[in-house]
Amino acid sequence: MTSVNLLGNDSGGAHYRDPEVSPEGPRETEPLSPETAAANERLVDEWADRLHDAPADEIMEWAHEHAPGAIAVTMSMENTVLAELAARHLPEADLLFLDTGYHFAETLDTARAVDERYELPLVTARPILTRAEQDATYGPDLYRSNPTACCRMRKVEPLARQLSGYVGWVTGLRRADGPTRAHAPALSLDHTGRLKISPIITWTLEETQEFIDANHLVENPLTHQGYPSIGCATCTLPVAEGQDPRAGRWANSTKTECGLHS
Repeated sequence: MTSVNLLGNDSGGAHYRDPEVSPEGPRETEPLSPETAAANERLVDEWADRLHDAPADEIMEWAHEHAPGAIAVTMSMENTVLAELAARHLPEADLLFLDTGYHFAETLDTARAVDERYELPLVTARPILTRAEQDATYGPDLYRSNPTACCRMRKVEPLARQLSGYVGWVTGLRRADGPTRAHAPALSLDHTGRLKISPIITWTLEETQEFIDANHLVENPLTHQGYPSIGCATCTLPVAEGQDPRAGRWANSTKTECGLHS
């Protein structure tokens, strides 16, 4: 049988597409209406300082009361705190999970458990290309040769595409996670003008675990196996006690962020 390569690279693997050129397909967030964009800007101007160090419940209640439309609650399934907070305070929100195709099995199990536990819809965003298609198009193990391009195609662009239907998104950012996040706001605008809401921004790892324990939340077992911050299985290592919680992300690399929050 003759094999036909539909992805545009040399079938023998000698030539691959430039990883700076993403695969064809939607990969950007659609613009907000001018009215919604202006409303979001006014909200941030009025409330960002007041919510900077506010409790998580207050921030989520604020989002429920003030957001001028649908909200997505983004979840890495490192923990399930945001699902619990959303169930209490944002009953009309969607839970949004980025399935990169490279997750630990434990992370996928956690996502399934969240879907079973909560009534909020769990929306799964996926990259345009499967792992096999990406290897065939850009060369094997792009996460090694160009991790920034891999994150762009498997995280940043899928999230951007999925956020088109929302006026804002809730994140699990914590200032305690490392120096790149030490001064992150609780409320801001992303580059598309959408609300970016981070209710647990002031929490430490210890406070996060206390909330998990007190509410008997679904847990990703990797968090008790030396993985305080969990990304793709190919790019995440356990960290030693006392290390920066994100020290295991893109270990042995200068990369510190995937691009979702930059």
